[in-house]
Amino acid sequence: MKVNAQSVNFNADGKLIDFIQNRLNKLELFYDRVISSDVYLKVENTSSKVNKIVEIKVNVPKDKFIVKKQCKSFEEGVDAACSSLERSLKKRKQKLRLQA
Repeated sequence: MKVNAQSVNFNADGKLIDFIQNRLNKLELFYDRVISSDVYLKVENTSSKVNKIVEIKVNVPKDKFIVKKQCKSFEEGVDAACSSLERSLKKRKQKLRLQA
């Protein structure tokens, strides 16, 4: 799957990009028609420790899934977002099975 990662207001290191790539590749286990995904990493300028925002858009045929999570670290945010996407992709796959 093609993953397009963009970081806003900072430079993401290679380890973070690799982590995102590996985690999103696991989504193909739940739904094999994933075309691509866009990942936006943002740091909010607040005094709160929960200032990392992860937004993931997953493109599948005829649809898009968008998940936005705010956490203490980007890894935690990506993990939470991917868990939500897994549930959404499972639901979509189940709907397609019922229609067929």
